[in-house]
Amino acid sequence: MKSFAKTLLNKATEPYRSAGRFAWHFARGKLSGDPVFAGLLELGAIENDARVLDLGCGQGLLASWLSAARQLYEAGQWHDTWPEPPRMKAYRGIELMPSDVQRARAVNAENAEFVQGDIRNAEFGKVDTVVILDVLHYIKPEEQEHVLRRVREALLPSGKLVLRIGDAAGGLPFLYSKLVDLVVFFIRGHRIAKLHTRTLGEWRDLLTQMGFTVESMPMHKGTPFASTLLLASVSAQP
Repeated sequence: MKSFAKTLLNKATEPYRSAGRFAWHFARGKLSGDPVFAGLLELGAIENDARVLDLGCGQGLLASWLSAARQLYEAGQWHDTWPEPPRMKAYRGIELMPSDVQRARAVNAENAEFVQGDIRNAEFGKVDTVVILDVLHYIKPEEQEHVLRRVREALLPSGKLVLRIGDAAGGLPFLYSKLVDLVVFFIRGHRIAKLHTRTLGEWRDLLTQMGFTVESMPMHKGTPFASTLLLASVSAQP
């Protein structure tokens, strides 16, 4: 497993060499240290031939990771206990920071595009899967709800929202994760801002009210954080 993990990491981060030392080192650290990337593959959270919308995509790490996984699978080098990684019909990332968009465009991912925009008002289109990883707490509660309503409208009838949040009821691990979030946010060029957080129960209730069926699971393995992954499937009219 260690050998496979290293091969996948190398393949996913290689495109960032052309984007500069910061982009490459950030990709290496994030993809090797954050369990959500391996977790999404282990869970089969993104289905084959999905049209994916990645909100707050940063420098396109998830697109590069999924693309690398698919290339290894097709080359017969896949980890045999994980499900088949997704082949993406389309992948669109929206990111606020122009510098991150520029780095994302170094990603060698088939059918992927990255655009600069604000997820509160950017065009979403119609998609099968929306991914939001550790993003919504940077905007105000009413803006979070606005974005989620727009996500619900963008998803097709069988669509899915993949959302990772910090559980505000998580005690010291949650406080530590907030501190790290702010530091990383600053390093990436954002100004320090107030974080707008909710408990896991509040996130679940909000998504249920919007017409989702929600499954949750811890997603902080091997880290001192309080992160939770929510898999929210379209279930009813909101």
